[in-house]
Amino acid sequence: MDPSPGGEGLTLDQLRLFLAVIDAGGFSAASRSLRRAQSAVSYGIANLERQLGVALFDRTGRKPRLTPSGEELATEARAVCIEVDRLRARAHGIAEGIEPRVALAVDQVFPLPALVAALQAFSQRFPTVALTLHAEALGAVADQVASGACSVGIGSAVPHWPEGVERRPLARVPMVHVAAKTHPLARRRGPLSARVVGEHVQIVLADRSRHSADYEIGVYSGKRWRILDLTAKHALLRAGLGWGGMPLHVVADDLAKKRLVRLHIEEAGAPTFEAVLFALHRTAEPPGPAARWLLARLGGSCSKER
Repeated sequence: MDPSPGGEGLTLDQLRLFLAVIDAGGFSAASRSLRRAQSAVSYGIANLERQLGVALFDRTGRKPRLTPSGEELATEARAVCIEVDRLRARAHGIAEGIEPRVALAVDQVFPLPALVAALQAFSQRFPTVALTLHAEALGAVADQVASGACSVGIGSAVPHWPEGVERRPLARVPMVHVAAKTHPLARRRGPLSARVVGEHVQIVLADRSRHSADYEIGVYSGKRWRILDLTAKHALLRAGLGWGGMPLHVVADDLAKKRLVRLHIEEAGAPTFEAVLFALHRTAEPPGPAARWLLARLGGSCSKER
């Protein structure tokens, strides 16, 4: 099949028509889905074949089947249509003032299911916005925002906030003190005094930054292991190497299956306490529409997880 000597340009409509026939499983089904006459669909495919110089469909059977050339070109046609859709979405985003990328720092205590749910919704709402995600602890979130590495953050309260960072309360995460069922503290009944728990190693989530240096709230033991990663802290607690505070959503299954036991420390007040998380951004660079939407969605998703 020879290509058209006139050198006609391919159109996006022709490529979408080609894909519609493939997806519908035939010319008749495609004509119904597109609400076009079958003759118009057949003519459009024949014209596309003439322009490309190859047969796209084998029409010898009851239903048209893709030829080897058609199969190969179908992949290319889909890629072209996807890129055109991305171009249109990006142009719309520019017109709306949507930023091209968002860098987000999130405290490790933020519920992972809520984070995933918010990011799924974000990817659908802002398909052209590139996302960078940093999982940090304590003041390291504020550091990422203050340095400009991240445009927005969700971080825990710290005693010394970096200059130039705005903050507002966004969410609250229930926390509990726990120990492995084999730990000596797990065998004691009733509320425990700070003196009693202070006789055992407390596993504490450490801060990569200096904003929480010597920050002793929630620390009751002089025997401490400082850990930079919440997952590692969880593993050490389950191994019975110490006791410590954890987000309730992280240890809920362990408590239900009695791998971990909840501890009630008298000086901590109620058995369940809360970590307050703040939405952060630089004063000189307020978040754009996509980042503002994401922060609001994260706050709402976290509330639903409680």
